[in-house]
Amino acid sequence: MSEEIEKLKMHSPDLTAQNVERIAALFPGCVTESRGPDGTLRRAVDFDLLRQELSDSIVDGPQERYHLDWPGKRQALITANAPIAKTLRPVRAESVEFDTTRNLFIEGDNLEALKLLQETYLGKVKMIYIDPPYNTGKDFIYEDDFSETSGAFFEKSLQVDEDGNRLISNTEANGRFHSDWLSMIYSRIRLARNMLTQDGLFFVSIDDNELVNLSKACDEIFGPENLLCTYTIKVRYEGKTLVEDMLFQKVVENVLVYAKSRSDVQLVQPLEDYSYDKFCWQVVEASTPRTVEMGGKRVDIFEPDGYSFKKVEPSVDGLKEIWATGSILDGNSSGRFFRDHLGGRVADDGLGVLYKVWGIGDDQLPYRYFTGPKREGATKGKYFQGVPSGKVEEASVKTKPIITFLDLAGDFGNCRHEGGVDFRSGKKPVKLINDLASIVSLKNDDVVLDFFAGSGTTGHAVRQISARTGLNLRSILVQLPEKIDPGSDAGRAGFENIAEITKERIRRAGAKILEGECHPDWNRDVGFRVLKIDSSNMADVYYTPDATTQADLLARVDKIKPDRSPEDLLFQVLLDWGVDLTLPITRESIDGKTVFTVAGTALIACFDNGVDETLVKTLATRHPLRVVFKDTGFKDDATKINVKQIFKSLSPDTDVKAI
Repeated sequence: MSEEIEKLKMHSPDLTAQNVERIAALFPGCVTESRGPDGTLRRAVDFDLLRQELSDSIVDGPQERYHLDWPGKRQALITANAPIAKTLRPVRAESVEFDTTRNLFIEGDNLEALKLLQETYLGKVKMIYIDPPYNTGKDFIYEDDFSETSGAFFEKSLQVDEDGNRLISNTEANGRFHSDWLSMIYSRIRLARNMLTQDGLFFVSIDDNELVNLSKACDEIFGPENLLCTYTIKVRYEGKTLVEDMLFQKVVENVLVYAKSRSDVQLVQPLEDYSYDKFCWQVVEASTPRTVEMGGKRVDIFEPDGYSFKKVEPSVDGLKEIWATGSILDGNSSGRFFRDHLGGRVADDGLGVLYKVWGIGDDQLPYRYFTGPKREGATKGKYFQGVPSGKVEEASVKTKPIITFLDLAGDFGNCRHEGGVDFRSGKKPVKLINDLASIVSLKNDDVVLDFFAGSGTTGHAVRQISARTGLNLRSILVQLPEKIDPGSDAGRAGFENIAEITKERIRRAGAKILEGECHPDWNRDVGFRVLKIDSSNMADVYYTPDATTQADLLARVDKIKPDRSPEDLLFQVLLDWGVDLTLPITRESIDGKTVFTVAGTALIACFDNGVDETLVKTLATRHPLRVVFKDTGFKDDATKINVKQIFKSLSPDTDVKAI
């Protein structure tokens, strides 16, 4: 007997339904059926029974308890959980290295993006940084109105006004000034938390206007025990004159840091010696030494005038390679050697290199000695690769607490043109993301997400970190195509919306990074796949077949919108199945039909018409994990009926579905 091919749902997950399933697993007697407004039966929770099950611990009615509440909070929860019939459509023309990159740029509303990415990136994002609007009374916030019924939800966009706008100005005159902002951010952070790895970290920039409210909302979402710290970021220098009617001048902002699970997080703490490094010098050439007595030994001393140095970045190799440290910008009484070079001297005692450093200016380091075996290939008195440096035992490398104050005023002041694009609105410097990421135990292939991408600072920083460390990090950026004032600097430069700025910034930043020195282990991936949020590829009849007339069925027999390409369908299938959206995709022709292959055998898809049993058998012999066809794409009913049997015979582990 033949089996019907299972249909993909082709919409984002219904998180409310998933929560009901979880309750059913714990308390099966508390889940029942109820008849909805449309007369259909659906699963529902009997809260009276659930209260009875939890009678010893439930808080009910007006009883006092510690919590954050605001008008619209309940609707924000519904908004976060409700499914949407949307999709991501690939745009090759705006992408960079589309076929090989592991980075994503998603253009559209970030709430929709987070819903669409839930299954694909559930528990897979190591670091999230966001810089949401600060709610100053002048900023725009997202308008999230999901008040219609679920049936209407799938038939309409529901997320735009008559002019297609998603943003509203949240002025202080609005009676729901704080409530609207909280509702906007709450639903997004709830969804974002789902995407963090168990040891992942969440960073959010904010100023004083919503710091307390945001902190309480995050406490509720993450749990107060998972608040790690609040960074204070100096973002500007003190003004010389007092602004009219201003009693206080704000020079700092804040970054809240939350863990998905505090017990699972492994923070990267700075090394005691390494933390002082500003830069260091490498001995390129040295003259013939003279022999002196030092510490009861005869050692060779290289005179200051016989040195040739070059400036290099400090480095740590497996916590054992420590560059000598010290401030070297100012002169001191020890002479030109200390003023122009390092503030110490190098000696070769026959066993290794001895280098003496002390601090000048703000650092005021004590005397420090680094000794160790000579580097391989070093020639005494001629060339010391990487000297001055030394090997120390791992046990002697001490860590320091993470300092939660960052003075980035100069970086904020100079970041307007950073990345090659001119942008003013709340732009953050790359150094901020680098400093925050430095405490995250990033590993190869980790994902970093920013769903308020702005000018693309996070994407720029991720590429910088990868190029410097050799880690092949991946970035996901989400940005709404918010319109730009034509009279602004960016508008005069030809940009129509912020998403265009984001894409161009990471294009230029990536190209610039590749021109510099890159770690040999880095895959040099500065590309990104552009995916734009759009209505579903499927016609309304796919979601509401009961409401469709016979005439509608005849008019829309294949249930796919006529303006959608096979690659559009492929990406909606990837979303529905939770397959990584950056896996390599190949397109080939088999028996005259276009066949997509994702990562070899991860998924095979054919959306052409006229699919016959010969093609089905050919695909089955490849033993893919998943295969998908168009429901109306088979040559005849016999082929459609036999598809499941063919795969059961030739590739029994393949998951076969249709759209």
